[in-house]
Amino acid sequence: MNDVLKLLPDMKSGDDLFSALSELPDYDDNIRNHSQAERLIALSDLYKFYIPSPMTIEIYSKIYLALLRSLQKKTTRTTVLQQNENYRGLQRESYSGIIGGSDSFTIIGTSGIGKSSAIDRSISLLTANGIIETEKPYRRIIPCVVVQCPFDSSVKGLLLEILRKVDESIGSDYYNKSLKTRVTTDMLIGSVSQVAINHIGLLVVDEIQNVVSSKNGRNLVGMLTQLINNSGISICMVGTPECSIFFEQALQLARRSLGLQYSALPYNEFFSKVCKTLFSYQYTREKTEINDAITEWLYEHSGGIIAVVVSLIHDAQEIAILGGKEQLCLETLNMAYKQRLALLHEYIEPTINQGKQTATNRNAKYEVNILGNDIVEDIAVSVAQTVNDAKRKNKNIITLLKKHFPVEEVRV
Repeated sequence: MNDVLKLLPDMKSGDDLFSALSELPDYDDNIRNHSQAERLIALSDLYKFYIPSPMTIEIYSKIYLALLRSLQKKTTRTTVLQQNENYRGLQRESYSGIIGGSDSFTIIGTSGIGKSSAIDRSISLLTANGIIETEKPYRRIIPCVVVQCPFDSSVKGLLLEILRKVDESIGSDYYNKSLKTRVTTDMLIGSVSQVAINHIGLLVVDEIQNVVSSKNGRNLVGMLTQLINNSGISICMVGTPECSIFFEQALQLARRSLGLQYSALPYNEFFSKVCKTLFSYQYTREKTEINDAITEWLYEHSGGIIAVVVSLIHDAQEIAILGGKEQLCLETLNMAYKQRLALLHEYIEPTINQGKQTATNRNAKYEVNILGNDIVEDIAVSVAQTVNDAKRKNKNIITLLKKHFPVEEVRV
């Protein structure tokens, strides 16, 4: 155990881990006095921003421990026996997986919440020491190999991509040799299993949701299961929530779906902290301060997805600089939401609980009083969207409004 731990960077935790995973772009407040072009170029640094969430911390720990278990298996006698079995498979003989293990797990979460960023940053910490070299036997092991699930869930395509990634990292020639010999899929699984034993610590398969809509989906997941049994490596499958339904269809698939599941952030202290930090990166002439109303607006117009928050604050400033408004405020944020994020409106339904506006539903003969008086313009926009939704879905306007606003009904 201790010998294996020496092969990896020390496992971080607490403040050390938070600091190592964070990335805050350099910022000088004087940039607001620079030319328009300089400010627009500097504004793009906002996309480098990253503050680790509890999800990031959990993903780092899960990946570190999975890699550790994988490396431990490579030192056992069973691994040698499995190599012999895999060699039989390469000779077109029958062979079996004897190393086994239940080392696969999933990371499933809503698109845009930062799964890939969390995985990339975790892997960067795990690979800080570069390629791992072992003695007795001598091996060059890549700590983490990341591949994408083919859009058509091609088993052979994924296996060849794994070989290509290994060649890219250690300078081997497994990919070209496999192409030249025109191996069958069964032989290719044996070849990749052998390569995985010798050179791969953890395999990450991203975009695994592609298996859901493909007729080859079950075959690909079955291949990954066989790869686990024939190599003993840990495999992490990353995808969106639609994967869950696919994996739940059968016990052997459900067992492979055990892992981490995430949704958008709740409206809490962490979300407020992220918004406050992002808001401090201002490139407009005028500087404004964030308040509770803006934080709530950002949550309700992003659905709790940090990637959308970053886009809103970036595009609002871009619009403000190009249009001469020169201020990051609710007006420019609203413009960014309506002009730049139009394609997301079907997935993000804003529910502003502030502002004061009166709307009359003539058909129902009700007067609806929306209480408060902070964000009148945004309320008007939200009411208009709600009216459109009611028409499109053929639902009662009052019922929909009650979901989003405190209302008082007065019969007239």
